Amino acid sequence: SSLLLFSLQLSETYGNVFTFHMGPKKYVVLTGYEAVKEALVTQADDFSGRGQTHTTNTGSKGGNGIVFGKGESWKVMRRFTLSTLRDFGMGKKTIEDRIIEESQRLVEVFQSHKSTSLDAGKPFDPQIIINSAVSNIICSIVFGDRFDYSDAQFLNLQRIVNEAVRLGVSPKTQLFDMFPFLGFFLSDHKKAHQNGTMFQGYFRNIYKDLKDTVDSNDLRSFIDTFISRQREEEARNSNKYFHEDNMAITSGNLFAAGTETTSTTLRWGLLLMMKYPHIQDKVQEEIESVIGRERPPQAEDRKSMPYMDAVLHEIQRVGNVVPMNMLHETTWDTTFRGYRIPKGTPVIPLLSSVLSDKTQWETPHQFNPNHFLDAQGKFVKRDAFMPFSAGRRVCLGETLAKMELFLFFTMLLQKFHFRPPQEVSPEQLDLTPTPGITSSPQPFQLCALSH
Repeated sequence: SSLLLFSLQLSETYGNVFTFHMGPKKYVVLTGYEAVKEALVTQADDFSGRGQTHTTNTGSKGGNGIVFGKGESWKVMRRFTLSTLRDFGMGKKTIEDRIIEESQRLVEVFQSHKSTSLDAGKPFDPQIIINSAVSNIICSIVFGDRFDYSDAQFLNLQRIVNEAVRLGVSPKTQLFDMFPFLGFFLSDHKKAHQNGTMFQGYFRNIYKDLKDTVDSNDLRSFIDTFISRQREEEARNSNKYFHEDNMAITSGNLFAAGTETTSTTLRWGLLLMMKYPHIQDKVQEEIESVIGRERPPQAEDRKSMPYMDAVLHEIQRVGNVVPMNMLHETTWDTTFRGYRIPKGTPVIPLLSSVLSDKTQWETPHQFNPNHFLDAQGKFVKRDAFMPFSAGRRVCLGETLAKMELFLFFTMLLQKFHFRPPQEVSPEQLDLTPTPGITSSPQPFQLCALSH
């Protein structure tokens, strides 16, 4: 977005820590690996607040849930959510099996787009189907079940999330957040609010249906577990945080975050494979030598596949899916690099500037898997690889996202070779992102050829 480019340009002139005003509000921007790490990791507590806009404050009903959660409520919800995700298999074999099963269903849909000729598939846009497959993994945890890809309610929930990503940074929404009194003349925040109410309404209805019937000895989902914990807290007369608002907003956060970022990264991956076919060939050679063409990939395979690991990391670096990070806020008066920053100051730690920091990456603006490989071709971790952010607000679904990316991507490249439609050359593929809270590729079509 223009704000991102503007911030990166300002950092060239004013250094890695600077302030700018947006309307009546003052923002502190941090750029580059060293400054962002120092704030989010070294001074983690100082910068662990969640900055709120008028829109996000309304959507979270004053700081409920995890993404825009605040204070003690956020800490309690984050701890509870993390332990519940682990209980339902995050990082374990149970969830791995679920991802493998879902990726096989995704492959079937991709196969249905093949034409009868042997060497050419019919071009199609993979966005909705990839969204649906990825979303079903988090749905199996939140609801205890998956959706059919054609389910109207499921597609509507996804539509709302996609619109929220776009509306969240639209010029009209930004103007409303700066000057809320203009709200009467602006439409985007009204649409976002309407969507948010409809979205949360879905989770509230499930909660109401289950509230009196959940069996605490047979918990099948995140929502079941929340209701069970709510009963326990109420029995002890200590229930401050396990209420309907926190349930609806936290469940919605999980659905949205567990769908949007991973599916967007996978789409960047397929686009980059078509743009750089020699890299796609090399990935497929490694899949062939380690896994073969028949058996499904397993999480364990990743250790034996350094090139695939490097390519996935580089897709995340170049895809740069959350370029602005989520807005942070100082939790108290803070001193940072000689500057006094008052409590409650909104802070933008620019992840984009970390993932393209020229002091950390040899070719920051090129797609180059060698960033993650040593001279012997072994995988190398890089400190400046921060797509999930860092510190107290690091993405709590990181383990799940990494497993999904590896299994979905490997399965697709095991079964298909991807190329652009006949009339488009790899050089013509556009890598300019679509503006939004997340940075996604422009809509594109691909051909999936049997590999």
